[in-house]
Amino acid sequence: MESLIPTLAIWALPVLLAITLHEAAHGYVARHFGDPTAHLAGRITLNPFKHIDPVGTVLVPIGILALSTLFGGGGILFGWAKPVPVDFGRLRKPKADMLWVAAAGPFMNLVMAIGWAIVFKFATATPQTAYTLPLELMAEAGMTINAVLMFLNLLPIPPLDGGRIAVSLLPGRMAWQFARLEPYGFPILLILLFTGVLGAILWPLIAVFRFVLATIFGFYG
Repeated sequence: MESLIPTLAIWALPVLLAITLHEAAHGYVARHFGDPTAHLAGRITLNPFKHIDPVGTVLVPIGILALSTLFGGGGILFGWAKPVPVDFGRLRKPKADMLWVAAAGPFMNLVMAIGWAIVFKFATATPQTAYTLPLELMAEAGMTINAVLMFLNLLPIPPLDGGRIAVSLLPGRMAWQFARLEPYGFPILLILLFTGVLGAILWPLIAVFRFVLATIFGFYG
């Protein structure tokens, strides 16, 4: 328990920002392309409390962190916020614009990962204080959770963002047939998770991404 509390304190802000700003980005881009649904629902905001899902944003990440801390191991830390409402039919070009709305979430995670890399570089380049190590650990957490959410959501499985991107890019009939997989998307994801396939796919991508960040910003970790 003593090690769990500091772990939760370090991961809380990065996880909250990664999950909620991902959703806000979807709403912002949807409004840009003609759908005001998220805006009218008050979901285009940096206020995380507008996006929090009690299970996906709080209980699931805390549960994964608790199990990893208490029993060891490195499970895939992930979560979700309340999905931003998007009426794709109100987009100016529904099929084409769907790509940009879907890609906005992973792109926001990319931006946040880069932001946390800058924080990490700042923490390691400035004189050591009592806040240096916590800041480094929080930046590490920020880079990791955003990398996980970015690559996870880019998997071509409806209703993940990658699935919607695929629907946008596929020809009409194939797109319609592929979109019919959406009700089975979450069970497929759970099967991939519990069989270890999901980790085998994501961890190499995350490792390469972290190496690229380390190379660009001149740090290693």
